[in-house]
Amino acid sequence: MSEPLVFMMGSYEAQIPTDRNYCENHLWAQEGPGGFRIGFTAYSVRLLQDVYFLDWTVDAFTVVKPQQEIGEIESSKAVSSLFPPGGGKVLTFNENLLDDPSAINTDGYGAGWLYNFETEMKFMSPEQYVDFLSTKWEETQRVIKGQVNEG
Repeated sequence: MSEPLVFMMGSYEAQIPTDRNYCENHLWAQEGPGGFRIGFTAYSVRLLQDVYFLDWTVDAFTVVKPQQEIGEIESSKAVSSLFPPGGGKVLTFNENLLDDPSAINTDGYGAGWLYNFETEMKFMSPEQYVDFLSTKWEETQRVIKGQVNEG
């Protein structure tokens, strides 16, 4: 495997592996048998911080639309809705995460994968995703500072 790309979030290095593709809602997609394996990028895990609860609101083999809520995740930062990368079909879930979602925090590109997904959508290359992050980082920093100042 080639060296991952790195996106600097302040002093934090968000690793962006080059063996998969990415989408705008900060999920990675790795093609495999029967579709794509989907998970959170290091960028999204860093923003979520410590994930400790995960629940799915759709069943396996559900056809979903873009922007359709498919689950919920709770972290030390917030409760957030989960959305698919786009239209397609959720095939199977990583059942291990329901009992213990800590792998999302510790091995997000491996054991912390979320679900398998069938889709015709086009994903961003790792390089395109890093470029996309650089256009969003300034806005993200303002949001983070706003959350800190509200606390």
